[in-house]
Amino acid sequence: MLCATGRLLAARAATALPAQPRGRGLAPCCRRRELHFPRNPEKSLGNFLAGQLARPSALAGRRAILRRVRMPPAVGGGLAGSELRPRRGRCGSQAPRAVGADAAAETTARSPKRPVPGSRRFEAVGQWALLALVTLMSFATRFHRLDQPPHICWDETHFGKMGSYYINRTFFFDVHPPLGKMLIGLAGYLSGYDGTFLFQKPGDKYEHHSYMGMRGFCAFLGSLLIPFAYLTVLELSRSLPAALLAAALLTFDTGCLTLSQYILLDPILMFFIMAAMLSMVKYNSCASRPFSAPWWFWLSLTGVNLAGALGVKFVGLFIILQVGWNTLSDLWHLFGDLSVSMVTMGKHLTARILCLIVLPLALYTATYAVHFMVLNKSGPGDGFFSSAFQARLAGNTLHNASIPEHLAYGSVITVKNLRMAIGYLHSHRHLYPEGIGARQQQVTTYLHKDYNNLWIIKKHNTNSDPLDPSLPVEFVRHGDIIRLEHKETSRNLHSHYHEAPLTRKHYQVTGYGINGTGDSNDFWRIEVVNRKFGNRIKVLRSRIRLIHLVTGCVLGSSGKVLPKWGWEQLEVTCTPYLKETLSSVWNVEDHINPKLPNISLDVLQPSFPEIMLESHMVMIRGNNGLKPKENEFTSKPWHWPINYQGLRFSGINDTDFRVYLLGNPVVWWLNLLSIALYLLLGSIIAVAMQRGAQLPAQVEGQVPGLSGPPPSSRQGHCLGRAHLLMGHPLPVPSLLPFSFAF
Repeated sequence: MLCATGRLLAARAATALPAQPRGRGLAPCCRRRELHFPRNPEKSLGNFLAGQLARPSALAGRRAILRRVRMPPAVGGGLAGSELRPRRGRCGSQAPRAVGADAAAETTARSPKRPVPGSRRFEAVGQWALLALVTLMSFATRFHRLDQPPHICWDETHFGKMGSYYINRTFFFDVHPPLGKMLIGLAGYLSGYDGTFLFQKPGDKYEHHSYMGMRGFCAFLGSLLIPFAYLTVLELSRSLPAALLAAALLTFDTGCLTLSQYILLDPILMFFIMAAMLSMVKYNSCASRPFSAPWWFWLSLTGVNLAGALGVKFVGLFIILQVGWNTLSDLWHLFGDLSVSMVTMGKHLTARILCLIVLPLALYTATYAVHFMVLNKSGPGDGFFSSAFQARLAGNTLHNASIPEHLAYGSVITVKNLRMAIGYLHSHRHLYPEGIGARQQQVTTYLHKDYNNLWIIKKHNTNSDPLDPSLPVEFVRHGDIIRLEHKETSRNLHSHYHEAPLTRKHYQVTGYGINGTGDSNDFWRIEVVNRKFGNRIKVLRSRIRLIHLVTGCVLGSSGKVLPKWGWEQLEVTCTPYLKETLSSVWNVEDHINPKLPNISLDVLQPSFPEIMLESHMVMIRGNNGLKPKENEFTSKPWHWPINYQGLRFSGINDTDFRVYLLGNPVVWWLNLLSIALYLLLGSIIAVAMQRGAQLPAQVEGQVPGLSGPPPSSRQGHCLGRAHLLMGHPLPVPSLLPFSFAF
């Protein structure tokens, strides 16, 4: 308006006005050109406009508030005149008022029209209506035909079964943290599911079992992703079209929709990730009001959501890294603000430590406390954990058991490998097939309790019965030479120089002999890890290794699954590499000896920190050991971002209800294109700024880190932080929805 008014009045004043060279810099509204009248070269066009616009005869639509500013002197003239006062931001401070001659003009001029309260209310109602519409569309798409198909789809066989375990309080093992499965079990319990469905394989009919509560819970959390994305983009970009576009992309993305309709961990994980992102953006927008109630609320809620994301899957670490980077960037900016005292800086640091570190860790630990408290019965997960851990599970043979404390000759024992998911030393009457080493009795490891796990420990040089009451009790000590006789088949644990069935550089381990009589290849030296010779061996507590006396190899398990001739149990080998690994370390679990006094295993039960540490070690090893099974469908990591291929959820033949997971190509490919454009334009702007180019005013307002000095004090910090994500500029806010859809 000021530029148009200047041109009109200048045309009335003179037919031709000599233009002065303009100085460098960008004006807030238009390019500044200092014009002077020929009859009065000392009077600039700005002062002339101030007098003209202050007169009552001027039109109300052309009146503006003018303030005096200091500008570089124009060539051939005096100081620059005046400029339009910028509007005040939501969290910014008001600009200083003008003084002198322009102050009088400001008092006589009218302010621009402000929206009446009715229009503000109408705008607020409109925003709430749009949010309600977005939420309604989200719920309508996610809950449409939620009961179809009425049978197990894909990983429902795992997570539905784990929900049943929580209802039945049966202990199990999974490679993911427990929060997601606990919530699924809670949803099933509250909706009337009794935990009796077996969830054996995909395609099994649910029949009369109530499964809609668990599916409905996952669909509910999946439906909230769209309004969360809408609010996040709206807060970041202040652009309603951009927020609506982000909501539309997520609403009509078939991949996100499919994942939200079944009993899976994915919608629960995405819910906590999106909630953490939204709460982080919200507390960033309140940076101009630190320590206020909204600031504390959004900061604390961010910590709660971080604990939820990590408590569902370890993939939640990525949102923790993002929030952590944002927090470091925020603290770094505060540290550079000289108006913030060190005491205030300490308060900011303490608040973030409490809300973003202490609170998430406390909640994450609490989920495990509930997990161990609920799952107190023996189940299929016992074998993955140590013997001391199993002693706390009701129904386990070690629970409330009393066994001899120290190992003695003649004792009947079970020997358990300390590596996760290896199990107990095991043998059975089946022999190795032709061409697989020596055709002798198979020795394997087995995860479950079985009579074929029992062994008798004997001296290497005598066949006398150590349980004879006339003989004194003789304890097994570190460094002793022993024999292990299989109780069910009376064959000795044996090794020789034949190759192992699967691990070619290791030696074969077999069962050999008749009624305990064998040869020198049955002799083993028992050693306790980090102990001196002569020390007794404690049940459950001592970590032992068995060294073959003839070959010098160490008894262990490769963890490889044997073929069908080995009943798909795990391979046991004797490795010539003496390096200590968990696969070659064992402990004695069950211990039966009528000549020894028993002690209660309650004194051996681990504490809660030990249980939590062990469970994390088991989960980490389980994740590292995940490998695709034979003939199992697999995909490459680069297949998913480009939507190369999908995944069959349900439907083996044409008569089944078929569900196929595939992302919307329009959404996914536009997302990739937007990311590429973002990086390209960001690079162009960075190079241009490095070369001294001036950004347009529109871009300059959204990239405060790239143009001009930073705002003094906290001026404009709220809106400035709203346009920054983790300290990075957003030069192209219209591309932001695509990145959120990804």
